[in-house]
Amino acid sequence: MAIKLGMDAVLNYSVGGVGGPWLELSNVKDVTLSLETGEADITTRANSGWRAIVGTLKEASVEFEMVWDTADAGFTAIKDAFFNNAVLGLQVLDGAAGSGLEADFSITNFSRNEQLEEALTVSVTAKVTYAGTAPVWI
Repeated sequence: MAIKLGMDAVLNYSVGGVGGPWLELSNVKDVTLSLETGEADITTRANSGWRAIVGTLKEASVEFEMVWDTADAGFTAIKDAFFNNAVLGLQVLDGAAGSGLEADFSITNFSRNEQLEEALTVSVTAKVTYAGTAPVWI
């Protein structure tokens, strides 16, 4: 059994999309990769009373939290992608040379959290966006 720990996972980014150099986003806390597919109902009378479903379009989103650090290059890349509506390549991997999703994303949420006894943080949501390169599982 090959167990993977969350602390060993890697979130990489590439300014301008998946074609550029990959840099690690090390200023992140909990990361969630959500993968879903739409559904089409293909039920017929031949299903003997059972509903039949087939998957349609896939979608992916990545949610994570970062410490609000304006001197951090990764933080700046995320912030700039949000405010400039720019494409940002992301790799959500289970390790440095691991597997996971690689795609071009749009930053759709960049919310600052100001807890009284904690460092300022930002909650980020990224969703797959229109690009010349389709998402891939690497």
